[in-house]
Amino acid sequence: QVQLVESGGGLVQAGDSLRLSCAASGRTISRSAMGWFRQAPGKEREFVAAISRSGDRTYYPDSVKGRFTISRDNAKNTLYLQMNSLDPEDTAVYYCARHDTIYRTIYYLNGYEYDYWGQGTQVTVSS
Repeated sequence: QVQLVESGGGLVQAGDSLRLSCAASGRTISRSAMGWFRQAPGKEREFVAAISRSGDRTYYPDSVKGRFTISRDNAKNTLYLQMNSLDPEDTAVYYCARHDTIYRTIYYLNGYEYDYWGQGTQVTVSS
C-alpha cells in the first residue's frame, strides 16, 4: 500500500522558517514526480512546489518563489519543503503528493495529475 506521511508543521511567527518532510512507504519515490500543495480554510487547494523524478527540475508559483525550496532524498524515500520568511498568508494545511511516471525530467503542477496524497500537516504563521 502506497502511503505518504507529512510532518514538520507547527506554529511559528512571521519571518521564521520550517522544513516539512513527506515520508513515503509502499513504493520507492524514485519513480515518481512529487509535489506540495496547501489549502487554507475557505480557500481552494493551491499548488506550492513540484520536483521531477531526476530532482534537478523544480517549479514554484510566484507566491512562494525565492522563499520555498523543494527537494528529495530518494535513498530515504523522503520529500522535503524548506520554507523561509514565512508569512501569515502561508497558513494552511500542507499536503505532499506523488505521480508515478516514466519521465525523469517532467514535473506536474495540477492536483488532478497526482495519484497519491498524504493526510496533511498544519502550518500556522502568526503575525
